[in-house]
Amino acid sequence: MRSPLLLTCLLTLLTLPALADNHDREGRHRYRQVPPNASYRAECASCHMAYPPGMLPAASWRRMMGGLDRHFGENASLDAATRDDITAFLVLWSAENTNPKYRRKYAENPASPPLRITSTVWFRHKHDEIRPDVFRRKGVGSAANCVACHRQAERGDFDDDSVRIPPR
Repeated sequence: MRSPLLLTCLLTLLTLPALADNHDREGRHRYRQVPPNASYRAECASCHMAYPPGMLPAASWRRMMGGLDRHFGENASLDAATRDDITAFLVLWSAENTNPKYRRKYAENPASPPLRITSTVWFRHKHDEIRPDVFRRKGVGSAANCVACHRQAERGDFDDDSVRIPPR
């Protein structure tokens, strides 16, 4: 009788980290630290920031990885093994798998998953006070250039208090 109860308690404790919010002890927004994936770093981060997988839902990552031959105007095709490795990594650590708020607050239309992080409900909500011309500033370039304003973005830290918007 005690064994099933003990097992249930143990399993509950093991799942608690997965239910944790994406904020550190000081309340700063951080994406969950994910284990490194050499293929993802080598292939994706060679052209742009290695975006935290939790920024998009699994359906978006699958859709994106299925169309690498036309990846935002570029041919980013990969061999099948590398593509499959990166896809599995991104899906495992996607928004719905790492952020409990995603399902309740920011879920996307599953029939049309976004390809751009900047078009997600979450991104639009978090940047609703930023005028569109700010993203076109010389020091920013586009809304996809997270590191222009979020100096610690490469480490998954998107804390509002550390944002520094480049001047005109």
